[in-house]
Parts: sequence; C-alpha cells; structure tokens
Amino acid sequence: MGADPGLQDIDALRGTRVAVLGLGTSGRAAAAVLQEIGAQVLVAVPDAEEAERADLPTAVEILAEGDPARLGERLTEAGPAVVVTSPGVPPQHPALLAAQHAGAEVWSEIELAWRIDRPATQWLTLTGTNGKTTTVGMLASQLAAAGWHAPAVGNVGTPISTAVLTARAGGRPLDGLAVELSSFQLHFTHSVAPLASACLNITDDHLDWHGGAAGYWQDKARVYSRSRVACVYNVADPATMRMVEAAEVTEGARAVGFTLQAPKVAELGLVETQLVDRAFIDNRQTHGQVVADLADLTHLAPGSDGAVPPHVVANALAAAALARAAGLAPEHVAYGLRTYEGGPHRIEHVADVDGVAYVDDSKATNAHAASASLASVEPGRAVWIAGGLAKGARFDDLVRERADRLRAVVIIGVDAEPLLDALARHAAQIPQVRIDPGEHEVMTAAVTAAARLAQPGDVVLLAPASASMDQFDSYAHRGQAFAEAVRARETNR
Repeated sequence: MGADPGLQDIDALRGTRVAVLGLGTSGRAAAAVLQEIGAQVLVAVPDAEEAERADLPTAVEILAEGDPARLGERLTEAGPAVVVTSPGVPPQHPALLAAQHAGAEVWSEIELAWRIDRPATQWLTLTGTNGKTTTVGMLASQLAAAGWHAPAVGNVGTPISTAVLTARAGGRPLDGLAVELSSFQLHFTHSVAPLASACLNITDDHLDWHGGAAGYWQDKARVYSRSRVACVYNVADPATMRMVEAAEVTEGARAVGFTLQAPKVAELGLVETQLVDRAFIDNRQTHGQVVADLADLTHLAPGSDGAVPPHVVANALAAAALARAAGLAPEHVAYGLRTYEGGPHRIEHVADVDGVAYVDDSKATNAHAASASLASVEPGRAVWIAGGLAKGARFDDLVRERADRLRAVVIIGVDAEPLLDALARHAAQIPQVRIDPGEHEVMTAAVTAAARLAQPGDVVLLAPASASMDQFDSYAHRGQAFAEAVRARETNR
C-alpha cells in the first residue's frame, strides 16, 4: 500500500491513532517512538502478559486477543490510520489483512524511521540471505574511519527509529546510517530512498513467511527501490543483477558489481591480493584504484594460516562499494576493514587445542551460510558440527558440494533426518557421530566427539545449517555453549 500524502510529514502523526502490531525489539521501539512524537498509540498483541512485560509507556493502550481473527476485528474497530508491524508478523496475519481492508496504512519500523528522518541522513542499505551483519559492520567501521557518525542499525543493533529520533531530539547528529534490512522488514517499507543499496546474495529462506520463493525475491529486491547513487550487486549471483535491472531507482543511479575476480568497468574486485575499484573513479575505463588489501582482513581468518575465506572477501568488497558510493577515500576503506573486529559467532576462532582449531559459526543457520563456512576449510580437514531445526530445508546440495572438505560429521539437534539423508546420499564414507537429542549437555558431548575425530591441523567447525531453537535459546546461545565447551576442554587437557 502506498503512502498517504497526508502522512508524509511525521509531524502529522501527532494526535493520530497508530497501532503497533507485535512486541519484538522493533515493536517496542516503535511504540516508544510513536508515544514520544505524540501519536495515540495502541499496541495489539495476542498475549496481555507479553504487553505487561514489555514495560511500555503508561499512555500506550493495550489491545490483547489470543484469537488472530478476533484481534483483527478489534483492531479494525479501533480504527488506526497506520499500523506499524513487527518483522515477526507475517503479511497474511488476519489483523494486518483486516487493517488494510479498513483503509489503514501498514508500515515497517523501517518506514516509520524514514518518515522521522526526513530530510533524511545518508542511508546506506543492504540485505541478503547471508553475510548482512558482517557487511554492515564493515561498512559502519569504514564510515567511522572517515569521521562519520553513522552506526550500524536495523536488523542488527539499535532499532532505526530509536536512532533517528534520538538525533532529532537533540542527540549527536547523524551523518549517515549503515542499515541492515531483513526481507521481513523490507516487505512493508514503501518510501525509503537510500543513497546506495546492496543485495549480497539470495537463496531460498523464510518461504513460509513470504508465501514462496517469488515473494521472498520480491521483498529482497525492494532494497534497491529509489536508490540515488548506486545499486550494488553480486556478480556471482545473477539474481541480484536481475533485481537491479527491475528496480525503479532515482535517475542517475548506477549498477555496481562486486566480484572475487579481476573487476571489469563498474565493478569492485580482487586483483591478486588487492581490492580494486573500477566503479567510482574517473578513469575507470583503463585504470583501477586500490582501496584495500587482503592483509587488512587477515584478522578475520578462522585458522592460524591467515587465509581469508572467500565470503569474507566478498562482504568486504560489498561494504567497500557502498562506502565508495558515499564518497569515502581508499584510506578510509582500508582502515575501516583493518579495524573491524567482527561479530560473535561468525567464523569466530575460539581456541587451538592439541593442534586443532575450533571455530564458531553458529550464525550459519542455513545451507548457503554453512557451505560458505565449509569452503574456508582445507579439503579433508573439517570436523563439522551440524544440525538443529531444519525448517523444512534439505541439504543435498550442501553435502554434495562440500563433502570433499569433511573428515567427519557430528550431528546435533532434534531434526536430524534431512542432514542424515543427505550424508547417506553424498558422503556415506565420512565418519558420523549422532549426539542423542536428549543429551543434557549437548554441546559438551558434541565437542568431545569432534575432538576424538579430529587430527592435528584439522578444524572443528560449528556451522549448523539449521536454526537453534530446538535445543538452545538462540544461535548466540548455541555459539556460547560451543565456546564454553571448547574452553573447558582447553583448561582440562
């Protein structure tokens, strides 16, 4: 649904009835922000206790109803002009459908933030199935190196509406924002016009929420809409180029590719060990500009040999392209990459024990991410800890493509059949250990089994290719359990 001209100015929301549907991180932020700017805020949730635990402002009205259809009816009766929906609420939810049918606009918290931020700071937006958080962190680090106050926000860190309202209300002014966007957040985002945007890659994920692969693709593609300077795409993933070709952008915005090969004109790529820009220089037809070196990324290598995984290099190139679109100098790109510390549970080297490296990539919650993680290990050297909640995924392509990397597999989780089936088909010769799903200390058992299978020079890699909620609170909890088990082994050896 398009934007109502009467609500283009966020000041028009003062005194306007606005509903917030769902109380995740972004929902709580939206409710607080809306109350701060003077809207009449109604929070709609299925559980009254959830609302009570959220510690909302006293002026916020609570509408709690366990039956989704009844919640939709009551929300319609309340008559909000706008519904700000949380990312966890699917677009087919009866309350959203009812509100739209009654004429209410539906916004994401991202859309709310954009309306608050007009006239906008320089938003640099990115999405992708994998690599978003690393890339947005690299980008924020590069912007900081150039002296920008431009934090990483959105699907990571501070909700965007909170950040922009704080700046609007007298906090430190923003020079820009490095914005990570999920497909959920993009679905109800209508008017954001970023300085530059990127989709890192796309592979099937969250298909139930989006109603299929086409819906997922369309929502990811929204990241490019209204881009003003550059649309950054992955040369190795043609689907991202097709998104750019189909996007309605501001006149003059250019398509800019990133590649692990030598760059062509209008691309950033890799020449031996150098990251080279042939997109944002005047003489790009005949020359390239070195903006960084692989040496600036060796601190992000998972092993002791300093080899930087290809997907980390790809993330760095994407971040560099966005930074260059914002006008950053090569020295800022290089320094930003060199000082980026990396996020937890993303190919994080935990320890070396008895000549074996232990690497935590608990963030690899789907097959595409796990494949990239395994690709960073030398052939035959990975003792792979995998499994969890498969969410309907199959792993044939993953195992077939990465079987050469495996020495052994340790299988965790309650949903093991898809992984066991793929291993039987494509890696039957690889030793396997199945951890009893009823095991109380599942990660201690997994690390112990992996240590028995590993040899000096190997990598024990936690890259589950699955969600964590079957046995852990989150992927972070799963990664912490892995690190604790490794460090206990290191202490007791």
